[in-house]
Amino acid sequence: MPLQSRFQAALDAAISRASDGIAPKHLADALAYSTGPGGARIRPTILMSVARACGDDAPELTDAAAVALELIHCASLVHDDLPCFDNANTRRGKPTVHVAYSQPIAVLAGDSLIVMAFETLARQVPKHPERAAQLLMLLARQTGMPHGICAGQGWESEAKIDLGAYHRSKTGALFVAATQMGGVASGQESEPWTELGARIGEAFQVADDLRDALYDSETLGKPVGQDDLHGRPNAVTQLGADGAIARLTAILSGAIASIPHCAGEAMLAEMVRKTAERLTPVVTPVQSRV
Repeated sequence: MPLQSRFQAALDAAISRASDGIAPKHLADALAYSTGPGGARIRPTILMSVARACGDDAPELTDAAAVALELIHCASLVHDDLPCFDNANTRRGKPTVHVAYSQPIAVLAGDSLIVMAFETLARQVPKHPERAAQLLMLLARQTGMPHGICAGQGWESEAKIDLGAYHRSKTGALFVAATQMGGVASGQESEPWTELGARIGEAFQVADDLRDALYDSETLGKPVGQDDLHGRPNAVTQLGADGAIARLTAILSGAIASIPHCAGEAMLAEMVRKTAERLTPVVTPVQSRV
């Protein structure tokens, strides 16, 4: 089965479990709304690609890990869009959860998605106790403090931002989780997969900075200019558009070189190349002078 189909079936099952029986309808609807239709699903695709490259000998565990990772990502978007943070009105081309369902429901939806993520992995403990325990720990580390996406959000409230730590937490953490968890789901050690995830995460951050600076809200499906509005560091501000694109290219080249030796090494290299093509914004001559 294609990875996307496997992932979607597993995600649908998780959302269905959370909405089963007697449950508050608005919150149940918000869970489905906040997870679909999805974006590019880059993080679970990377996770499942790494697992496949390593043999994917426990596909049900791989699927659970991919769903858990995406649920954490979706939760972070719901919370990130709240008025107390970015106060965004659109996400993925539709109203954000707090606009569509209210702020209290959005807070609860984000919280519920986080709990669902860990429940999804915990369900795999009886069959895969050792691997599932490692996956739970990896996801927890890349979600919370001091280095996970919660820390990334926290840096935005500091008077002085450590740029490297901010980017590693805000954007890089879940990409590191993707590569590490993909390896562990197939019985590999996590550490050899750390650099690949970190490099992809850094590339994604630079690409996101480019899109935020150069694209309009209609193209992105969400508000633009958020970095300038909130006074956040941005690669385009520091390097210019051409410099940021050159930096993006160098990072992705390093990502390919960092792929650990495995049976699917060539396949992973191609996945990184396709990810690069998807990430790199098309820049016009006028934009390149930014």
